[in-house]
Amino acid sequence: MGWGDLGVFGEPSKETPNLDVMAAQGMLFPNFYTANPLCSPSRAALLTGRLPVRNGFYTTNAHARNAYTPQEIVGGISQDEILLPELLKKKDYVSKIIGKWHLGHRSQYLPLKHGFDEWFGSPNCHFGPYNNSVRPNIPVYNNSEMTGRYYEEFEINVKTGESNLTQIYLKEGLDFISQQATAQRPFFLYWAPDATHSPVYASERFLGKSQRGRYGDAVMELDDSIGQILAHLVSLGIHNNTLVFFTSDNGAAVMSGAHQSGSNGPFLCGKETTFEGGMREPAIAWWPGRIPAGTVSYQLASVMDLFSTSLSVTGVLPPDDRVIDGLDLSPVLFNNSLLDRPIFYYRGNQMMAVRIGQYKVHYWTWSNSWEEYNTGINFCPGQEVPGVTTHTQEEHTMQPLIFHLGQDPGERYPISVQSEEYRDVHRQVTAVVEQHQKDLIPGMPQLNILCDFSVTAKLSLFCAMNALEDCLGSQ
Repeated sequence: MGWGDLGVFGEPSKETPNLDVMAAQGMLFPNFYTANPLCSPSRAALLTGRLPVRNGFYTTNAHARNAYTPQEIVGGISQDEILLPELLKKKDYVSKIIGKWHLGHRSQYLPLKHGFDEWFGSPNCHFGPYNNSVRPNIPVYNNSEMTGRYYEEFEINVKTGESNLTQIYLKEGLDFISQQATAQRPFFLYWAPDATHSPVYASERFLGKSQRGRYGDAVMELDDSIGQILAHLVSLGIHNNTLVFFTSDNGAAVMSGAHQSGSNGPFLCGKETTFEGGMREPAIAWWPGRIPAGTVSYQLASVMDLFSTSLSVTGVLPPDDRVIDGLDLSPVLFNNSLLDRPIFYYRGNQMMAVRIGQYKVHYWTWSNSWEEYNTGINFCPGQEVPGVTTHTQEEHTMQPLIFHLGQDPGERYPISVQSEEYRDVHRQVTAVVEQHQKDLIPGMPQLNILCDFSVTAKLSLFCAMNALEDCLGSQ
């Protein structure tokens, strides 16, 4: 989902009434970021509190390349990483993930091996449908047992966009909450539906209802589901003791076109890029009685902060043997304080940009390659900015591009290098970047080219011949 998909952020159709009410009852974060502009690395960052370059969810096979975990890739979340549900066990939390995992599909990488007690969903996104003679459709699991596959037992009609998956995920979530409330057990629910990922889908009740087309139908159903989850917490009388946080894993995939993607509001480009549209996310925190209603926080915040904040509010100490990039947002949530911190924008193994305060400094720019662009794939449709949305990787280390995001959220007008403002910002940010690079110890890359020939024998030659583009995709 994109920053601009919510009514509370100005989407003109105003089709997210439940999320808008959630914001009115809680805290809205206009400056909230993912840790990577792609699904798998951002989810690894959420659950470890660490940048993908630290937790290993990146590739070194090419410079500044995003990487994820389709079913051909052997890699997954490192056994050395400690995930949030593993730590919550210290306080007897029961943890469940519903929906998309995307941190590796082989048995050693699945959720039940990394702290989750229950799982209903899939190791991957709902890509497909596939011809089983070439590659199988993506499996769906109930805990450790495969219970079917997308497009087979779990139907998705690509032509009409109809699927009941979000309703299935909703029921799983509501039932889990009820079970834990009845047993008076503390719980962690990671509800991760993927209906707004291409090919987008919605159930029959929502199809054709949105002014925005099929993507809007999917958003409306997710909004309705979130409203039901919040209402369920209230009906069970546990809302005053439950922190709920809503956000997205990356910006809207604008390269998929208007029928299959959302809105990034005023921001530049979208998914897979380190421009604002790729990494700034919608975000709402809700905790009646604890978080003041109707507040807006301008805190620079990150999906990694959910790791540290969750540990803080549950009374669990973070690991002391590794760098944790996430901040504890408790002072922000409960006192509306502002914490001084940078936001680092990584694409693969390369730090592309950094934000401090209102200023964003680009050390590298790249949208997508000319080869991709010439086939009709455009990561910045209708938003080409000369010298900024470049189709070759351009280094600006010696003279970085600097934008004031308050005045120029679309990153269209770089501050003049001859101005005193530019020199002051450059000097300040350089010190932060140098310290970050000095302290950075990259994790072992988990997403280098490794094709899982057990998935399908016919892939082996294909992967060997087209390793980078076709095993990882051309991200």
